Amino acid sequence: MSAPLGSDSKEICALEALVQRAKSASKRAYAPYSRFVVGVALRTRKGDIFEGANVENGSYSLTLCAERVTMAAAVAAGQRDFELLVLYTPTDQPTYPCGACRQFLAEFSPSLEILLVYKGGRLRTNLASLFPQPFLFDEKLSSPPDCEKT
Repeated sequence: MSAPLGSDSKEICALEALVQRAKSASKRAYAPYSRFVVGVALRTRKGDIFEGANVENGSYSLTLCAERVTMAAAVAAGQRDFELLVLYTPTDQPTYPCGACRQFLAEFSPSLEILLVYKGGRLRTNLASLFPQPFLFDEKLSSPPDCEKT
């Protein structure tokens, strides 16, 4: 983003709209086990908006966080360049993306701006500060070494 987050009235209105969309998305969360609902609004650099919520599963390891649900939907729609993620939780303290989500987000936007919204307020951060050393795939390391035939 060229200007700081929420630096002019147009950006402030757009930001408030994203916050409302993240809150609305949280109402669609499927969280019967933890009752911990999360909503996300993700804005692309083109200005497209995607929403998502967490989806739990009785087999806990199959649970999908709202951040991954949202980014996967955006990627499936052909998007690859993201500008801002608004993450809403109805909690007293901010809720940060988990490690798996940080890695997933870094695949597409390692410097993604993030706004954490919670009952107690808002916290602005970015993925580069939350996750400074993501795993980066190196094709040279994954290729089998040349083998001599005997």
